[in-house]
Amino acid sequence: MKNFTSLILALGIMLSIVSCTNSGAKKDNDTKKVTILYPNWAEGIAFTHLAKVALESNGYEVEITNLEPGLIYGELSKSNSKGDVFLDAWLPNTHKDYWNDYGDKLAKLGEAFSEGTTGLVVPSYVTINSIEELNENKAKLDGQIIGIGSGAGIHANTLKVIDEYGLDFEQITASGPAMVASLEKAMKKDEWIVITGWKPHFMWANYDLKYLEDPKGIYPKDVCAIISRKGFEEDMPKAATFFKHFNLEEGQLYDLMANIKADGEEEGTIKWYEANKTLVDSWFAKSE
Repeated sequence: MKNFTSLILALGIMLSIVSCTNSGAKKDNDTKKVTILYPNWAEGIAFTHLAKVALESNGYEVEITNLEPGLIYGELSKSNSKGDVFLDAWLPNTHKDYWNDYGDKLAKLGEAFSEGTTGLVVPSYVTINSIEELNENKAKLDGQIIGIGSGAGIHANTLKVIDEYGLDFEQITASGPAMVASLEKAMKKDEWIVITGWKPHFMWANYDLKYLEDPKGIYPKDVCAIISRKGFEEDMPKAATFFKHFNLEEGQLYDLMANIKADGEEEGTIKWYEANKTLVDSWFAKSE
């Protein structure tokens, strides 16, 4: 009986070891849940839905949550954050105030897009080429710069532009889609309009536009950085590898955006992913 009891105990210990080993092996398994936070910006929507489709196709459960950028930085910086990743952090310049406030509690993983620019944008038929020419054409532009949400870095930079160039203009706060709608409406009538614009954005693929020159250099160049809560890479190394290598060129991003516009966020993204599966899935396996 004693030997039998010892045998049962030994088997129990062995099963416990096997169970723990298997549990450890599944640390980054296919049932892990990733929560992506994103703003209502065209490129951020595209980045987020592509990541969602790719991760789900590789066995992850993905939740996406739309928030203002300040709330995204604040949430990811929490020790008990309900979010994991943000793919549209305009760094090091446009979002520098957010990074100064929260950066020491966040981690940079990669770059979703590496050639980000911002500025004041007009249709190419508008005959001025510089911010310095805006005041003398105030009447044609109704004294308005059509902008986006006040939480965006480009909104703050545009206020600075109005001040430093002494512009007699008001920045109109709207959403990204509302700004594009205003642009479309004006261009259909060949009317003058000035908006706060940025690359990457699908409007550059759809319309003939130009940046106004910024001699004072107020609008910066950035990357669309991918940032995460602290500890995400340790918790899910395979998913972190994917985000480290996630990167789209301008043409690829505009193609994805066109799919989304034509077929909707989910179906359009799935179609683009299926057509570019080899590229996207390679981001899971790339070596450092």
